[in-house]
Amino acid sequence: MDRPDRTEQEASSSASQAFNFSSPTMQNQIHELAKTLPPPRKQNTACDACRARKVKCNQLPGQDKHCLSKNYPCTHLLQQATTEKKRNAAAAKRPRTLSASSASGPAEHMAPSGHPGTAHGYQSPRSHFPQQGLFPPAHPITVDTQTPELLAYIFSPPDARTGGSPSPSAYAEWGALAYRLAEENFRIEFALDLVEVFFQIVHSRLPLLNPVQFRGRLHLSLSSTGPQNGSTSPNTPVAQQQRTRNSSSPLGGQPAQQQPQRPLHPALVATVIAWGAKFSEHPLFVADRHRNGGQSAFAKVLIHRARDLAEDMKVHRIPTAENVVIALLIEPLQSRFHGFWLGSAIRLLLDLQINHKSVMSNIHDPEARGTMIFAWWMACLADAYRSVYYRRKPMLDDDDYDIDFYTVGPVPPDIVDASQAPRPSPREQLEGYYKAAHALARIARQMSRQLWRPATESDGIPVDVLTNFIDLLNEWRDEYLQHVGVPPAFPAEWDFVSAVTACASDATYHIMWIILFNALDDFGIRELNEVTRAGTPEAMSPQHAQIEERKRKIMNEALHGALRIAGLAGVLATNGYLKLDCAVMHVSCIQAGMLLARLARPEVTNCITGLEQYAYAYEECADQAAEIKRIYQQALSGETELNHMATVAPRPGAAGDSVSSAMNVDHPHSVVFGSFQ
Repeated sequence: MDRPDRTEQEASSSASQAFNFSSPTMQNQIHELAKTLPPPRKQNTACDACRARKVKCNQLPGQDKHCLSKNYPCTHLLQQATTEKKRNAAAAKRPRTLSASSASGPAEHMAPSGHPGTAHGYQSPRSHFPQQGLFPPAHPITVDTQTPELLAYIFSPPDARTGGSPSPSAYAEWGALAYRLAEENFRIEFALDLVEVFFQIVHSRLPLLNPVQFRGRLHLSLSSTGPQNGSTSPNTPVAQQQRTRNSSSPLGGQPAQQQPQRPLHPALVATVIAWGAKFSEHPLFVADRHRNGGQSAFAKVLIHRARDLAEDMKVHRIPTAENVVIALLIEPLQSRFHGFWLGSAIRLLLDLQINHKSVMSNIHDPEARGTMIFAWWMACLADAYRSVYYRRKPMLDDDDYDIDFYTVGPVPPDIVDASQAPRPSPREQLEGYYKAAHALARIARQMSRQLWRPATESDGIPVDVLTNFIDLLNEWRDEYLQHVGVPPAFPAEWDFVSAVTACASDATYHIMWIILFNALDDFGIRELNEVTRAGTPEAMSPQHAQIEERKRKIMNEALHGALRIAGLAGVLATNGYLKLDCAVMHVSCIQAGMLLARLARPEVTNCITGLEQYAYAYEECADQAAEIKRIYQQALSGETELNHMATVAPRPGAAGDSVSSAMNVDHPHSVVFGSFQ
């Protein structure tokens, strides 16, 4: 039993001996090494006037002979600024305290408690340059910061440059009701409301948190400390909910104080609150949107503050399970896709070795293991789709992981009636779709590595590569689409999760044909490009007929997919679901809308309407909708043209009556899906 202890002691002893810089031997080695280093660069300490005139300076403040003879002010402002810049840069590059974590096993990072390296105070470098409406005043936020203090920080006024309690007028930029954020009781009640919005809307699509555990830890952190004297007032919202929870015990039949709870990471709390702000219908946000032309300036500030807080607390650098969750939640939270937080989450997962089956099996806590499994597959799929959507190389490949894919099992044989089977959780429902999504993600990776490279851009797509992609997409459709896509008879009673999940899976498949069409239109076929560059007409190529058939196949599938996505967007927009979607289908709407606009198809209005509804939470979607409108008007006037796909493209605006009626979303349940089987 004591063998592991002896091993740790031996390892610690050997490590201390290996890095004993105080020993004479090590000092001699360092001294000998220092002799071989080049001499340090001579520092330029000339005054500002001599720098500008490029003359030799005495380098004595106030005593330079040139400045005295010319009656110039002898200042060293440039030197001071350069020194300050170097000092700040050196501080930013200073390594964090990660030595303790590097010696521990990956499974030890699964606990969502704060990492020792995050204990340093948070003070944003932007606090020296305050900007209107984005950053609160500098305040030391650490993993030990009490949640009421965190709420006071993230809910501070948009232009809080002075200390002390903010005045109600400081919140005027956020609408008529924002002044109440100066009250602590209101801040707590407001934060709890935003957390509930997160679990009602976002959690159904991104189930990375345990709602019961998160609520319990949040209430504990809010009720354990008071405003000033260390105790919570009995009339605060948290105290009232705490009494109700202790009496009814909804946290598993036990009083909340009997369950060991860890404090929540401040960046996680800020991120969840920012997500809730995106979709909240709280009167404060309604007034804010009314004041700011339909967009919530307050929600935008909360998103910026959550992201900057996570960045300055080094969430993207310290490999813990909680930091993985924070990074995966921040990436889709932002208005525009950046990829930084998704890439950070993948690097953290790799540092934790979650991609190894042996490591996952050593995580004994089922909740932590399930969260990491879901986080890995979410990051894995997002990386593959991101690469093919935005023409980038994927970070992961098929041989980078060997963990099993966990899906919902079939109904046990002893249960005759399927309705008697246990109802799967939201996470299990999503995992049922992820097996098909993983198969499609592998195709997306292949497309990214073959299409988005300089050789393909300059020479074109080889016809055998194109044929392989066509076969792979057809095989995926035959095996998976009928199970994860939208069924022929769209159930009118479908809820939000079921409808959006099925529509998103359906649209993700069809967008692959649109991406293949765009790549083919931009790059062309390599065999035809070689013939054309030689001065020979394309029709003289021996593979011309075969290639035209492939192009026509992709054209038909891409148009079919764009119409399908437009129909799905019309149904979701009619039910108001896209206002509540966390950016799952907006790329599909953009890609399909662009293709339909270039072809002057009237069904493009469904994509435009869907993007305008997305703009409720993602403001850039309104700009994308306006761009699609512009391209559509140009296509109607004959100002847009296709490139390599022009020979197989249908005549602009030639939409059949049956197709046009199928896109009519006035009766979505009866006509939209029946025409696109």
